[in-house]
Amino acid sequence: MGAMMDFVTIAPEQKRQFDEEGYLILREAIDGQTVSSLIDAGDRLISSDRQLNRQRRPGGKYDGFRNCVSMDDAFLPLITNPKVFSIVAQLLSPWLSLLTSHLIYRAPDPPGSPDTERLPGWHRDHYMSMRDLGDQHIPRHSLKVAYYLTDLSEPNSGVTMMAARSNQLKERIEIPEGQVDPASKVEPLLNPGDAVFFENRTWHAGAANLTDRTRKAVMIGYSYDWVNPTDYRQQAPELVEKLSPMQRYLVGEPADDNPHFDFTGGYNPIEEWCAENSYQYNPKQGVDHMKAAGEPSKPDARM
Repeated sequence: MGAMMDFVTIAPEQKRQFDEEGYLILREAIDGQTVSSLIDAGDRLISSDRQLNRQRRPGGKYDGFRNCVSMDDAFLPLITNPKVFSIVAQLLSPWLSLLTSHLIYRAPDPPGSPDTERLPGWHRDHYMSMRDLGDQHIPRHSLKVAYYLTDLSEPNSGVTMMAARSNQLKERIEIPEGQVDPASKVEPLLNPGDAVFFENRTWHAGAANLTDRTRKAVMIGYSYDWVNPTDYRQQAPELVEKLSPMQRYLVGEPADDNPHFDFTGGYNPIEEWCAENSYQYNPKQGVDHMKAAGEPSKPDARM
């Protein structure tokens, strides 16, 4: 089963950047045909009158759906996209669950708008862990992969901005007086099909969209399999029937027919896939994510 999917070994520099700076850019994470298929599916949903799991913000600039993988089969391959998913397994572990799947459309700002609006504002993900533990105690427990479907190769195109190294903060991020962004702000410049990984502790915000185009994206979130999903509790049986064993494991369904209790959570085809590709997860080799690191690396040449 696992051998049928490619496995991409993460480069040391990629892992270093993610550990130290809290984000990672992957160019051409999906091809043009997949981008077109996702845009078609997203446009159908956005133009529909469906309200279940819809997430809008006041003002009409922001529209989207949570648990979008349950709404159109075009989104399903993203769950275990090999080029991305193999890196996710190396950044967290093979013991994963699907935390969220989020279709997000960000409309252009009205003509003459300033470039200082942030929608949403600067925040960390997974409010529940901050509510219960406080900023100073949150570990890395999840990450998102944001697939961008439209041209974001110029500033102020509505991209998600990151605050580099903010994943190491034990307090709320500081924004200088009179400013709208922290000094460590990074605004990635991306082409359709590029993806950005960022972890739950990385502060991020939406850039202004001063173009004449709607920014379209799909965010797939993963967590350790002991963290509850944020936009579903159990996927519908008709969806589960379509899933591969690895995808079944990700949504909390058994990946084999063993009826007995197993305190490890049962057979994990993701772990098997990693092992088949010579990746053995070892928590003793993990990074102390709260440890202060050295100077940040040079930004991407196209940022």
